[in-house]
Amino acid sequence: MTTAAQGATGRTVTTDIPARLDRLPWSRWHWTIVIGLGTVWILDGLEVTVVGNIASRLSEPGSGLPISSGQVTGIAAALYVAGACVGALFWGRLTDIWGRKKLFMITLAVYLAATALTAFSFDTWWFLLFRFLTGFGIGGEYAAINSAIDELIPAQYRGRVDLIINGSFWLGAVGGSLLSILALDTDIFAADVGWRLTFALGAVLALVILLVRRHVPESPRWLMIHGRDEEAERIVSSIEREVEAEKGEPLPPAEGEITIHQRRNVTFLEIGRTVFADYRKRAVLGFSLFIGQAFLYNAITFGFGAILTQFFDVPSGNTGYYFAVIALGNFFGPLLLGKLFDTVGRRVMISSTYLLSGLLLFGTAWLFDRGSLSAATLTACWCAVLFFASAGASSAYLTVSEIFPMETRAMSIAFFYALGTAAGGISGPLLFADLTGTGKVGDTVLAFQIGAALMCAAGLVAAFLAVRAERRSLEDIATPLTAATTERSKVTAGGGREAEGRATA
Repeated sequence: MTTAAQGATGRTVTTDIPARLDRLPWSRWHWTIVIGLGTVWILDGLEVTVVGNIASRLSEPGSGLPISSGQVTGIAAALYVAGACVGALFWGRLTDIWGRKKLFMITLAVYLAATALTAFSFDTWWFLLFRFLTGFGIGGEYAAINSAIDELIPAQYRGRVDLIINGSFWLGAVGGSLLSILALDTDIFAADVGWRLTFALGAVLALVILLVRRHVPESPRWLMIHGRDEEAERIVSSIEREVEAEKGEPLPPAEGEITIHQRRNVTFLEIGRTVFADYRKRAVLGFSLFIGQAFLYNAITFGFGAILTQFFDVPSGNTGYYFAVIALGNFFGPLLLGKLFDTVGRRVMISSTYLLSGLLLFGTAWLFDRGSLSAATLTACWCAVLFFASAGASSAYLTVSEIFPMETRAMSIAFFYALGTAAGGISGPLLFADLTGTGKVGDTVLAFQIGAALMCAAGLVAAFLAVRAERRSLEDIATPLTAATTERSKVTAGGGREAEGRATA
């Protein structure tokens, strides 16, 4: 129930909508949200993996593009990530202003158009331009999707659902690996046709997801804060009726209300002050997690095929088999470990997954340097590393989407994703392509060690600063900026010090 009063600065609303959403049992309706919103990461995984696996074919004569393998795994990869960073910031701000639903429809449409036009590349500049624009659309998805998921999924399931959805990137990677094998088979497709069909398929899948998303509602939490509480009430009541009909029994009463002063927008100054003054330690945590995982994943994802062909003489048409195995290991990490983030807790699981993946990567680098690995055993090592790293990387998105106030959520996701990924995701592919391109074992070992060191450093930061957000409502973790003074005093009394205290409580 929502009650309202008119105050000097706008409507003051007391509502139990967040509590009603958090007390819902898991239902078919929640599966609709997961499918409608989460499947986009499959497309992201498909995009990234396909490009990495077809790099050698694109650089061969007859591909239809005058481009080198280094340009594909280096420049094109960096432009894709740069586009994602710019897109995250651009669309992230609009997500907080215009709403989650409008933006996750627009950004997917941008992705669809850009990836379709990539299939028609006739020159290097065209290919690079639309790799950037494809990333531009995907970057906006990160902010809009993670915001909507966290605000619609009940608190007791939020951690595992968010991790598994972000981890579904690797299902796309499996598909991209296997698809690249088919596309690179010149007995089936001509050298200048197969790779184009992979991008065209991505556009078709995006269209299907776009149609499914029409049935996903706007976040009632966002509506409530932006003066559309009647619409929020209708949506939540409709969800409750649907869940009650499925379960065949009344829902338990919701416990807890929050009073807010409704407003349309929050200024950049308020966002900056909130993130960097009230929640300084959380900001350090977000940067650390994103930089560590971004460098590791973007570097390795775009460079693994080149390592196999250069150091182990694996034919370019067969690298997809190895990557499919690694991608499955990545998906099983969040799938099998996700529940522990809601039970054992965020701090223990985030720090341990980062540290374990970093230590295992150091071990892999040592074995690679000794010449003790084959293509198969290197793949096995990477499966072990990325089983833990994938859960940790997914938890970075979960962390920044739940530890800052509602009004800054999408922009916070965008900001930390953009800066963290720019540091690790742009420099990573460029550096990694340069190091592996020398053909020297020592250079590749150095790249492994840099990634391992950054993951371990982020794990240590998480051990001290990670927020115990498991099974807590978003409003309890970080009280909305629009909350009434009495509500906000529970968290922010005494300036930023209590907010920081809550961050590590």
